[in-house]
Amino acid sequence: MTAAPPRVLVTCPPMLGMIDAFRNRFARAGVDLDAAHVVQTLSEEALIARLPGVDGWIIGDDPATARVLEAGAAGRLKAAVKWGVGTDNVDFAAARRLGLDCTNTPGVFGREVADIAMHYVTALARHTVAIDRAIRQDAAWPKPRGLSLAGRTVALVGFGDIGRQTARRLLAAEMRVLAYDPAFAAQPGLDVTPARWPERLDEADFLVFTCPLTETTHHLFDRALIERLKPGVRVVNVGRGPVIATDALVAALERGVVHSAALDVFEHEPLAADAALRRFDACVFGSHNASNTADAVDRVSHQAIDTLFGYLGIDG
Repeated sequence: MTAAPPRVLVTCPPMLGMIDAFRNRFARAGVDLDAAHVVQTLSEEALIARLPGVDGWIIGDDPATARVLEAGAAGRLKAAVKWGVGTDNVDFAAARRLGLDCTNTPGVFGREVADIAMHYVTALARHTVAIDRAIRQDAAWPKPRGLSLAGRTVALVGFGDIGRQTARRLLAAEMRVLAYDPAFAAQPGLDVTPARWPERLDEADFLVFTCPLTETTHHLFDRALIERLKPGVRVVNVGRGPVIATDALVAALERGVVHSAALDVFEHEPLAADAALRRFDACVFGSHNASNTADAVDRVSHQAIDTLFGYLGIDG
């Protein structure tokens, strides 16, 4: 009896959005591609039903929990690659216990996510999204006064690849950067000032989160933090949604301590139709899409395929 060809499940929305560009590669390698239909993530139940029938999995932001991985390992699953940088959704300890090869694609989206972070800083400073909305929806011609970026202070939380790339862009706009990271290391050409969280936040005109989600960064922005903030601060999050406690941000917006927020990520995704954050017209919302450029998706998807094929002993 002829052995079944290896089968790979892909659940990462940016890669799925360009999946036709990768089909030939899977076909040439003799791999059966299972391209899931995903808006943001698949549920645990959907994954438990699907994973036992595949040999490899390219993971998006799906819940790769112990329960999910155990179901896969009880079937054919041998290896998985988390597409992208964030790993908070993957139980790597469970993968090791089950003998599954599992990794991510580190250090791949610094420039792309930093571009969006800088875009959000400018959008909040100059009200560009609100102006566009008023012109399109209300046939208005608004002229709100914005903030000049030069000379403003940014509290940059996270100084990894994304944080460093963001700092580079902020400094090019002549902004002053306070960098918060317990593993801070000075970088040539980046004239930033290291700071200890949450000291000196009362100096910041912008609070920009680029950090990963860990036990120490979960709800780093909470209700207690509000009292430390400079009134009128603008908040940007391109890291992970649960770094900010949604109820705390809503309270800060209601009080006017936070002027506005630009969020590519949310504590609960997708953002619910009745979410309290939607009440604040000055805010700018993304769809957890900061890394999604054609160039980056192509590069990282091939890297993920390379790694997964290597784990599975597949040429191609």
